[in-house]
Amino acid sequence: LKKRAQILNSNTAAMTFNRVADARIDAANPRTRDRAIPRGLVSVPVAAGVTLVMCALFFLSAALLNRLCLLLAPVALVVLLGYSYTKRFTPLCHFALGLSLGMAPVGAWLAVAPHWHPLPIFLGTGVLFWIAGADILYACEDVDFDRSAGVRSIPASLGIPRSLILARLCHVATIGALAAAGLAAKLGPVYFGGVAVVALLLVYEHAIVNASDLSRVNRAFFHVNAVISVAMFAVCLGDLWQRGLISAR
Repeated sequence: LKKRAQILNSNTAAMTFNRVADARIDAANPRTRDRAIPRGLVSVPVAAGVTLVMCALFFLSAALLNRLCLLLAPVALVVLLGYSYTKRFTPLCHFALGLSLGMAPVGAWLAVAPHWHPLPIFLGTGVLFWIAGADILYACEDVDFDRSAGVRSIPASLGIPRSLILARLCHVATIGALAAAGLAAKLGPVYFGGVAVVALLLVYEHAIVNASDLSRVNRAFFHVNAVISVAMFAVCLGDLWQRGLISAR
């Protein structure tokens, strides 16, 4: 529960801070001008206040876990909040977002067992490339706006066709990292079957998006990735249950 609270606090802080940092950009972008701050439904001071409260709760949650989590909390917060500004100076912003979410498996591991093991590194790497690839797809919708507004993104820098190729390569790396995590933890056929399902879902995600038709980007970004996250949780839980490491009761 303590780790869940820490993730909730960090996620809320990062999401709210992102809306504050991008308020002017969101207001100018036709795709995002209906968000709460541009519409005046939430003021910047209120959103900033929520961010500060969540950051304080994040540090409190880290302190309740263990000393190592508390010491690493400032580093995690810099990455989580700093991501919002990376699009202003580097097209690698998608990988900064991937890193901010890829830290979650590592943080969860350190919260429970604060010692070295390759498993959380491989899982974190898989999440990093998964999110980066998905975010590259998502950014293809904004390529014209990003170029006109000076927002740095890979689609704005490389063009949509090359960006789609890079997104596919990111997701190939995702599957490789997930497979490596299974080998490092000596997981069983249930887990590796789940990795195969994730690979098929990622193939589908890329099959419904192409340079001449971006109408299904939202389905690929939101719907397919939501299924992937639930599927990975289910197969990891199923693998542990199948090997008798957890009880069904």
